[in-house]
Amino acid sequence: MNMAEMISPTVRGIPPSGIRKFFDLINEMKDAISLSIGEPDFDTPWNIREAGIYSLEKGHTHYSPNAGFAELREEIAKFMKRKYKVEYNPKNQITVTVGGSEGIDIALRALVGPGDEVIIPEPSFVAYKPCAVLTGATPVIINLRAEDQFRLTPELLKAAITDKTKVLVLPFPNNPTGAIMTKEDLDKIVEVLRDKDIVVISDEIYAELTYDKKHVSIASYPEMKDKTLVINGFSKAYAMTGWRLGYACGHPDLIAAMTKIHQFCIMSAPTMAQFAAVEALKKSDDDIEFMAREYNRRRRVMLDGFRKAGLECFEPLGAFYVFPCIKSSGMRSEEFCEKLLMEERVAVVPGTAFGESGEGFVRACYASSIDNINEAMRRIHNFMEKNRK
Repeated sequence: MNMAEMISPTVRGIPPSGIRKFFDLINEMKDAISLSIGEPDFDTPWNIREAGIYSLEKGHTHYSPNAGFAELREEIAKFMKRKYKVEYNPKNQITVTVGGSEGIDIALRALVGPGDEVIIPEPSFVAYKPCAVLTGATPVIINLRAEDQFRLTPELLKAAITDKTKVLVLPFPNNPTGAIMTKEDLDKIVEVLRDKDIVVISDEIYAELTYDKKHVSIASYPEMKDKTLVINGFSKAYAMTGWRLGYACGHPDLIAAMTKIHQFCIMSAPTMAQFAAVEALKKSDDDIEFMAREYNRRRRVMLDGFRKAGLECFEPLGAFYVFPCIKSSGMRSEEFCEKLLMEERVAVVPGTAFGESGEGFVRACYASSIDNINEAMRRIHNFMEKNRK
């Protein structure tokens, strides 16, 4: 039996993540600096870790309810109301997932199938398109533009909508570009969607990491709340990537459908992580603010470093990435990244890992120490001096 031929053609047709390639390469190098993985370099705050440890000491090692512990869902509801002015009933409008990624996956499985279209603005998180493809739905890609600061415009959205459109993925604050959608931007998007039967999956995993302007959720618009699913989690804001905990907030019918899929495929999110997350939501606002201030400092250093190296770069206002244009080097994104890694031992990710419209750009993550960032900027400056066209 040829096992390779037994694998589903749909799965075979999905390319592996372009991020992991460079992560794997750098692990084999000495003195290399990685700006490639979108993971906080901070440890999870101690009080959160302590809550997780205490839950183990108390023997809380059993399954939770499928949708997550009631106390955690109640704290999520309080958080959403306090931070984003959106009210959810914790009993039937919130479900707890294994990271935000599971939320995206089960939301799409609950909503779409063959014949449906899912609008995905790119560049964006690598999982959206494969998750849509695995349902049998058709991804419709909107190529975001640098001249728009990689924001979704109403003109681009209107052009992408057809009578088959069922879902719009709204990936802001954005990975990889750092772009945000202001209230003025969202006003125009809401006007397009107001009278349409389109569900918005709003991925707000970086909502707490914005600079200069506070995040506005599209779910805070009364006319959009019932047709918006908010995806969020604890990985980025609370430095809890390894705890694998996220959540989804939305219409009771959609949450029930997602919880049904979650019930059969996952059962429940990790119990220890849920107890830790309750502590995070109750007592860690100051930790978020501290980390966000530090990211902001690093953001400015990295942005300045790329510009001094002669690489055009718009100012990112969210997440923890910069997305410089490398077209002046005369290299394509993949070539630039491979050459930079081999010559200067600095890993960044090709923009094409996040969609074809990422060609001519690279993603660099500033969730790294200021010393690493300063040294990486020095090496990138040297690299550009040697390779400038």
